[in-house]
Amino acid sequence: MSERATDRIVVGVDGSPGGRAALVWALGAAARSGAEVEVVSAVPVDPWAAPYLLDVPGVEAVRSDTEARLRASVAEAMGDPAVRTVARDGAVPVYVTVAPGDPAEALVVRAGGAGLLVVGSRGRGAVKSALLGSVALHCAAHAPCPVVVVHPGGSASAARVVVGIEDSPVARATLREAVDHARRLGATVEAVLVCQPVTYWSDVTIPAPPVGETLADARTRADDIVTAVLGPGPYPDVEVDVEVGAPGDVLVRRSAGAALLVVGSRSRSRLAGLALGSVALHCVVHGSCPVLVVRHGRPHAPTSETPLGTGGHA
Repeated sequence: MSERATDRIVVGVDGSPGGRAALVWALGAAARSGAEVEVVSAVPVDPWAAPYLLDVPGVEAVRSDTEARLRASVAEAMGDPAVRTVARDGAVPVYVTVAPGDPAEALVVRAGGAGLLVVGSRGRGAVKSALLGSVALHCAAHAPCPVVVVHPGGSASAARVVVGIEDSPVARATLREAVDHARRLGATVEAVLVCQPVTYWSDVTIPAPPVGETLADARTRADDIVTAVLGPGPYPDVEVDVEVGAPGDVLVRRSAGAALLVVGSRSRSRLAGLALGSVALHCVVHGSCPVLVVRHGRPHAPTSETPLGTGGHA
């Protein structure tokens, strides 16, 4: 495996439509960036629930079958038009890994040192009505690298990357990530500053001066944020816009038909203890295109694990 973090994309696959969509997205992204892909599937080895798996031949049989399914999934996904059109020579280095334990924890551990973790919005979990699976939620909140949550069935109608911006370290890192991905996709960036109006329960009005900023002031602030991150303009591939409303709702609506929606893991909310901010969570759950969550802060500390076994090159 490559020693450079940005050269490795980890993707979780479990045989579900969401897992396949994540695999196709990861292979396409790797073909564009020259990265290698580690395809991971977890085997929930629980001695209390399944004591027969403690038998070594039984463990090896499960591992071998899972590895074979992973390889077959990779071969099938490589033929998908979304991958074939960008990987014309088929030269995408792919490795398969069968990890023990809980899928969410296994993916977070494997993502250590990776440039990107890709998961489906829902896997093979029992709660079929959930809009977001527990694995996707856990990875988006705890992975040590940016996470892409892919919704099955979504298709981009425009080469456009949408990103929410504000004046914070998280938002600045988010904008940089959005621009990097847009350049690989050959897409434009739609940088949106969302102004959330101040509301009061009381009907009593507040005397002048008014609370908040004008749209013109907000546009100036948005331009200043982009300049601080990207340097002096102009930016022919970056469109800066301002809109009033609830940030999550605005970004989800703007992302319809986009190639990617990029959000920070936490906004400037005072609820600093939350691992995933309300705006990011809303976008991950309701986004109609792949959603990239950019984390900011101390990296996740990988936990120790007992290897079940890993496969080699797919």
